[in-house]
Amino acid sequence: MNLQSMTGFARAAASHEGTAVAWEIKSVNGKSLDVRSRLPAGFERLETAVRQAVQKRFSRGNFQAGLVVARAPGTVAPPVVNEAFLKDVAGLAKRLEEQFGAAPASSDGLLALRGVLEPSDAVDSEEFRAALDSVALEALEAALTGLESARQAEGAALKELLLDHLGEIEVLTLRAEADPSRDAQAIRDRLAGQVRLLLDGAASLDETRLYMEAAFLAAKADISEEIDRLKTHVGSGRALIEAGGPVGRKLDFLAQEFNRESNTLCSKSNAAAVTAIGLELKSVVDRFREQIQNLE
Repeated sequence: MNLQSMTGFARAAASHEGTAVAWEIKSVNGKSLDVRSRLPAGFERLETAVRQAVQKRFSRGNFQAGLVVARAPGTVAPPVVNEAFLKDVAGLAKRLEEQFGAAPASSDGLLALRGVLEPSDAVDSEEFRAALDSVALEALEAALTGLESARQAEGAALKELLLDHLGEIEVLTLRAEADPSRDAQAIRDRLAGQVRLLLDGAASLDETRLYMEAAFLAAKADISEEIDRLKTHVGSGRALIEAGGPVGRKLDFLAQEFNRESNTLCSKSNAAAVTAIGLELKSVVDRFREQIQNLE
């Protein structure tokens, strides 16, 4: 499977017996899947179908699907008066006038009430509406296919960036592992020098206890486990990226682990060179995590 970005845009159009339909769909980053539709009056019936179509293809992102419906000149039927409803509201207006002295209702005021004049599509036959819905949903699928392609194209670019970041993390990890300050003899010499300075400055210090403390601090400062975990995380990250699919959440968790190991490496470091590597690691991990936020 390919990686997908959560950002994309697509458009698709179709027509049926003089009525044109056009979809515009865009998606942006989101923690879950959220679908919002902008449908013309009379087409609210498609809202559930739109949501289901998006859910079948995608697992994360904020989606906006807009539908525009236009009839060709000469095919638009005039609005139809809902006479039963008009009679009811006219009767209510008359009673308000008689009982409470309200101003008489005007014809244009009554006609402006929602539901009195029904749009032309409201009188289309059931057969026509069913056919138009079918055409609209086919166009929706075409738009979603375009959106999927756009998200995959950006996902391919993100894949290269993420693999580059993992490569940088691996190089820095190996540099920390090979740093001369981690050589056992170098550690012994450095600690011995520090112990001598302390003993020279205070003859009353217990030499044996001091060496025990030094050995404890040396063990505490060992970063072997952090290096091993960083190597393992790099391998896991590459495997997830190559597997593809909706791995954004898993990679985000992995980025948190990278950050934790980098922080620990910095805190345990007993050499300026290793500290510098740890800080550079944190910077790369931040860039890695920032790019992951765009992945499905």
